[in-house]
Amino acid sequence: MKNLLILIVLICMLSVSYSADFKLNGVYTAWAQSQHDFWFENTNRPTYNDNYVVQMLRFNLQGIASENLKFVTRIDIAQGWWGVDNALRSVQRTGTGGGSALFDFKDTNFLVHVDQAFVDFKIPRTPLGARIGRIGYGLGNKIMVDNNYEGIQIDLNKVVGEKVMLSWARVSEGVDGTSDEEKVAPDQRGYTDARDADLLTLDFSNKAGNFQYNVYGLYYTDRSTADSNAYVPDHLQYFRARFSPQITQLTALGLAANYKKDKLSVKGEVDYLMGKDDINNTTYGGQMWDINDGDLSGFNIYLNLNYAAADKLDLGAVFGMGSGDDDPTKGKGNVNKLRTAGFFYITEIWEDSIMPDEEGITPQGLGAPNVRGYRELENTTIFQINGTWKPFPSFSAFVSYNYIQATQNVYAWDAQNNPDLSRSAKDLGQEIDFRFTYDMYKELQFAFRGGYFMPGAAAGYLINGTDTFDSPAWELKGMVTFKF
Repeated sequence: MKNLLILIVLICMLSVSYSADFKLNGVYTAWAQSQHDFWFENTNRPTYNDNYVVQMLRFNLQGIASENLKFVTRIDIAQGWWGVDNALRSVQRTGTGGGSALFDFKDTNFLVHVDQAFVDFKIPRTPLGARIGRIGYGLGNKIMVDNNYEGIQIDLNKVVGEKVMLSWARVSEGVDGTSDEEKVAPDQRGYTDARDADLLTLDFSNKAGNFQYNVYGLYYTDRSTADSNAYVPDHLQYFRARFSPQITQLTALGLAANYKKDKLSVKGEVDYLMGKDDINNTTYGGQMWDINDGDLSGFNIYLNLNYAAADKLDLGAVFGMGSGDDDPTKGKGNVNKLRTAGFFYITEIWEDSIMPDEEGITPQGLGAPNVRGYRELENTTIFQINGTWKPFPSFSAFVSYNYIQATQNVYAWDAQNNPDLSRSAKDLGQEIDFRFTYDMYKELQFAFRGGYFMPGAAAGYLINGTDTFDSPAWELKGMVTFKF
């Protein structure tokens, strides 16, 4: 910690003395959250009523040698959950320990975490540029991929459209990073396959007048499946929604677009995914996996409209639909994404799930691993209407109503961790959200926000296995954000 502070002081001094060489900015955010009845008053476990505070201080640092060469790094410091940082931690997802036991092997409790670190350069006298190191990977509106990986990104600028970006990432080095053998000594969880997982992406971006669009694709392969587990979801060290496939191969194509003219702005996305689950499971792994025929497929559709109806009033609507699995006991498995950090936002409670394993630091929303709801648009069809009132420049008030259904039936599950196909539902629920923001200074913002979610039978089946518990879940959140 002492060495890091010394480094930061030196960077600040250099930034002052040599402003052309270094650029330092960042953000401090503190969240105070009050969450209630996120298990819909399930008496089989402690009632979910939690009040907690978290914070994060993030530095973005660039060392600029010239307009064609720089290094970039992003550091999170004092990232913590108040009162938990000094608690004992578990090394197993299902073990005991401190309040962050669900988020093992991550940096919730540590003072420093480096999210990104890469060199960024342009090749002289060519339209080519590249980034090498630990980089952010994201496609479209971050529904399918949103994560930091080590790899290479290559840009072709203004030759075909505005830009073509080709990237490769090493997602996983298997059990033992020094080996690519199919079988090595087991690690602490019994995994033995040391082969790798890789991600390739291609993203074409262009614009025409008021219309901007990206056409993109990805290919992912995980070779480390001989020990009957896959990096996604087995090695993620957090729970996803129940009865999810193990992704051993994934191909996806997508189109994301933005249009803005006069008072109307529109953004949207459509994705189609197909892949393989080569692990022939005969059990559900504690509700972790579905059982499928080895084939995976899925889609996402997203549309967000905003219209400036009056000088100080905006009206909006959101539609989202993601595919689901019509039968978790056989047939094709469903896939909507590879891995995301949870920054795709529609509602406060239902799917807002910025995760501690990725970029965030607390369980937020019903998509958090201790609740295990859906994230992004997985098996979700949602309609939202909203309005934003801005009586003066430094203040805004937002309110929305959301009607949420499952795209495919959600099945109940029994005490033996098996889906109960005799009971199913599609009604996930309804939600009302609000958000007030006030800018005391240009750099300092205060926000008060929250939501009230009224669960349907399908939400009860998804989270508790039964529709017996249906108390509304609600949340209040206060935020302080300082950007510098």
